[in-house]
Amino acid sequence: MPTSAASLGRQRQRLLLQAGFFLLFTLAPVFNIFRFDLDAGHAWLLGMPWRLGLDAFLAGKIGAAEAGANILLRLFLPILAGGAIFLYCAWRLGRLYCGWLCPHFSAVETINALMRRASGKQSLWDRQPIPPRNTDGSSRPAHPLWWIPTVLFAVAFAALWAVVLLTYLLPPVEVYGRLWALDPTCNQAIFLAAATTVLSLEFLFARHLFCRYGCAVGLFQSLAWMSNREAMVVGYERPRAADCAACYEAGGPGYAACEGVCPMRLRPRTPKHKMFACTQCAQCIEACGTVQQGQGRVSLLQWVDKDAARRNEAQVSLTGNRD
Repeated sequence: MPTSAASLGRQRQRLLLQAGFFLLFTLAPVFNIFRFDLDAGHAWLLGMPWRLGLDAFLAGKIGAAEAGANILLRLFLPILAGGAIFLYCAWRLGRLYCGWLCPHFSAVETINALMRRASGKQSLWDRQPIPPRNTDGSSRPAHPLWWIPTVLFAVAFAALWAVVLLTYLLPPVEVYGRLWALDPTCNQAIFLAAATTVLSLEFLFARHLFCRYGCAVGLFQSLAWMSNREAMVVGYERPRAADCAACYEAGGPGYAACEGVCPMRLRPRTPKHKMFACTQCAQCIEACGTVQQGQGRVSLLQWVDKDAARRNEAQVSLTGNRD
C-alpha cells in the first residue's frame, strides 16, 4: 500500500476512534458507566454503585482498620493502577490519548479547520496565514463568512460540554429533564452559564495553550514521553532534507505541508524536546506522504521507536534544524 494511502487509512481510523470515544464520554453518565453522584454521595461504575464503605464505619458497623482497607482497595489502588497503566502507555507511545481519543482535542481540530476557512490561520495568534491550498494541491480559500459557523460551533460545543460535565455530578435524568422543560435550578443555570462562557473563550482564544500546558492529562503524558528516549516519535529522514523543497515550491516561501496541518502548530522536523505537545495524530506524516507521492517519493516522516528513535534524535541533534 502506498504511504499516502496508508496514512489516509490511519486518519480514518483515528476519526472513528475519536467519534466513538466522544459518544462514550457523552453517554457514560446516562448509563451509569462512570460518574460521581453528588445527590447519592457515591460513584457509579459499570451500572453498579461504588461506595467506599464509610457509611458503615460512621454507623459503627466496621472498625477503623476495615474502613482504611476499603479506602485503599476501592479508591487509591484503582486510581494508582489506572494511572500507572496510562502513564506507561504515554511513556511508550506519547500523547496518543490526546490525538486519538480525547473529546476536547477533537473539538480543537474542528475549530482549527473552521478558523482556517475563516481567516487562513489555525489560530488567531498565528503570525502568518497558511497558503490557501490543501496538501494535494486543491484550493482552500478563506472567507470571512466562515466566522459564523466557527463561533457557533465553539459556543455550541462549549454548551454541550458543560451539560455533559454536569451529568457526571448530578443524575442525568434530572439534568436533561430540567433542560427539556427549560427549568434548570438556580445552581444548575449558574454552572451551565459559567462553564459555557469559559469554555467558549477557551475554544476560540486559548485552546492550544490549554492543550499544551493547562490540561493535566496531556501534561503528564508529555512528561512521561519526554523521559523515554526510545518512545514512539515522528522521525524525520534528514538525509533526504532536500526533498522538502517540494513543499516550499508548492506552498510558497517558508511553507511546509507538515507544519500547515499540525493541529498543535508544531514543526514536526524539529528535535523531540521542541515537540513536547505532539499528540501523535500523524497528520504531518499524511501531509508529507501526499506531497512526496506527487514527486514519486515516499514520506520523509514516519513513526519510529526504540533504537530508531534514538538514532533519529541523535541525527537531529548533530545536524540541527537547518531546513
